[in-house]
Amino acid sequence: MRTASTPLRRTDAAKRPPAAGSGAGSAPARAPAGPIHRMARAGERMSVVVQRLSMPGRVLAILWTCLLLLAAPTHAETFDYRLQARELAPGAWVIVGLKEDFSFANGGNIVNTGFIVGREGVIVIDTGSSKRYGEQLLAAIRRVTPLPVVLVVNTHHHPDHFLGNQAFPRETLAALPDTLAAIRSEGEGFNANMYRLNGDWMRDTEVVVPTRALAVGRQRIGGRDVELLALGGHTIADLVVVDHDSGTVYAADLVFHGRTPTTPHADIPLWLAALDTLERLPTRLWVPGHGEPTPDTRALRQTRDYLGWLAQTIRSGAESGQDMTDLFQTPIPQRFAGMALAKEEFRRSVVHLFPAAEQSVLEAQRTPTPK
Repeated sequence: MRTASTPLRRTDAAKRPPAAGSGAGSAPARAPAGPIHRMARAGERMSVVVQRLSMPGRVLAILWTCLLLLAAPTHAETFDYRLQARELAPGAWVIVGLKEDFSFANGGNIVNTGFIVGREGVIVIDTGSSKRYGEQLLAAIRRVTPLPVVLVVNTHHHPDHFLGNQAFPRETLAALPDTLAAIRSEGEGFNANMYRLNGDWMRDTEVVVPTRALAVGRQRIGGRDVELLALGGHTIADLVVVDHDSGTVYAADLVFHGRTPTTPHADIPLWLAALDTLERLPTRLWVPGHGEPTPDTRALRQTRDYLGWLAQTIRSGAESGQDMTDLFQTPIPQRFAGMALAKEEFRRSVVHLFPAAEQSVLEAQRTPTPK
């Protein structure tokens, strides 16, 4: 997921401030219109173009416009994420997001969220990308159980994992201490950019920082045998939730499956070490942050393989004197070509990671070789 920042109350996407680093400069950014307004403006522009075409050209243009309208995601008009909870094992549930970028069409529904139902209550793992998502997640939980939500964890500080917090009781919200600090410092910037990327899906979404710092370790929560692991590598702090009663690991964005990993805050050596830790867990089911859950470690292996290739490619490019533009042309290995957004995320990762690799090479060249 691409990262995206305000605690001002929002009643419409048109009222959000321009995002820092959005390229808007000092001029105020134009608010993204709702789907109906965007379609109307597109229709007006198309009518002008059509009038200038020959008759065969007009026919083709009209047919093409009709196809686009038929293909438009109608659920965007009702802002329905169509969340479908799946029970992977007794009491262990997941809602699988799309393997896409944030967009006006999907409203940010690109993340896997989950919940664990114990005898005494429900543990929620991440709350999604907006207030609407959080509310619809809670409704999906209520279709499964009337038990109270006793704990809501934000696994890390990327916006699709915490911007649904408003839907849940504040006293249940919790995260690792470094995640709390990161949401405080970066949450508003993420939120503003999410308004830009997802438009009216974000209506009324505000940043709610969890009030509880999580205690890691194995413990009983809601009548469930759960272990909370504090790792890192995808971000400064990555929480993993292990449900020992079902053998299910909610690995969040330390693991991707069929979707190219994102790296805006990545420390790849630390990330690879975290994957080694995860692979040693005695578990049966793996829930990645993005992509389909698996009954084995294939998602871990795929994530590790990609990160290793990415780090080596960027390091080799820096050592050989390439620049970012050169690296952008690097062919994606066939074993990764089928992963969603492979080209797009590779280019973003070059932007994220190449400057540090280049600096490391330059510093090594300036260091005298011991005699």
